[in-house]
Amino acid sequence: MPKCRSLVAALIVVGLAVTALPHLALARDKFTLAISIYAGWMPWYYAKDQGILKKWAERYKIAIDVVEMDYIPSIEAYVAGKVDAAVMTNMEALDMPARSGVDTSVLIVGDYCNGNDALLVRGIADVKGLKGTEVSLVELSVSHYLLARALEMHGVKESELKVVNTSDSDIGPAFIANKSQKAVVTWNPMVMTIEQTPGVSKIFDSSKIPGEILDLLVVNTKVLNEEARFAEAGKAFGTPYYISPEQTVL
Repeated sequence: MPKCRSLVAALIVVGLAVTALPHLALARDKFTLAISIYAGWMPWYYAKDQGILKKWAERYKIAIDVVEMDYIPSIEAYVAGKVDAAVMTNMEALDMPARSGVDTSVLIVGDYCNGNDALLVRGIADVKGLKGTEVSLVELSVSHYLLARALEMHGVKESELKVVNTSDSDIGPAFIANKSQKAVVTWNPMVMTIEQTPGVSKIFDSSKIPGEILDLLVVNTKVLNEEARFAEAGKAFGTPYYISPEQTVL
């Protein structure tokens, strides 16, 4: 079974709670975190649904608003400044925010992927067999990166197949229902659901590129600098590192 070494929910929650130190002057009283469906980010759903974040927020007289979104829209909201923080992989952090001129600070490296992202197929023996087929994925996301690495490692060009952009909320049900669909790239928990479908096999996953995919909690650096509580959260997990618009995409 694929593994992703995640920080426990309690550690994450305590880390965010450190932002609310009572002795610091409060320039704002509300912060927003955007989350999306992925196995390594489920502790945030638990903390939200069980009232853990609400409890910590009330203790320090702030509000922590956790909003659930599809993956790419959550990053777009972060880039647009509609949310203060978001969960995303290092690929997206080095691409969308930086390209738009948004400095980003990584507060938590929650896990690294060792099989949670996968390329699943029907009736295709290997990566070379993707030539001439349609591959469904969330375009320009970590799934696109995984596909690009798989193709590169097997001598196939992306121009030799067709990428079909599909939202992460639709990708699992659509592939399961459409038996003529041959290939899909996605992440857990969707991978585990799709794998249970008869006739579906996995021909490549993130265990083949160890350490390349990191799952992060990121904060807008401007917010981090202006809001002492976010800065304190960074100190709690060590010195934050920064992803600036001058950095290139992986």
